[in-house]
Amino acid sequence: MPAILFSPLVKWTFAAVGGAMVVHWAVKEARRINEELDARRQVRVRIKDRENRPTLRRDPTTGEYRP
Repeated sequence: MPAILFSPLVKWTFAAVGGAMVVHWAVKEARRINEELDARRQVRVRIKDRENRPTLRRDPTTGEYRP
């Protein structure tokens, strides 16, 4: 059975097209995943009484944060 021989230009073309397909798929998947994460972030419960919650302040002598 004879071996199929391709010129180097055809091989490089196949490699470039294949690489472009992989990059296109990876970008598409990353966008899909980010859309799912953004949708979940929007569903989170927001703090309604933010002004009534204590804030932490740094103690200058010890360097620890205290309410």
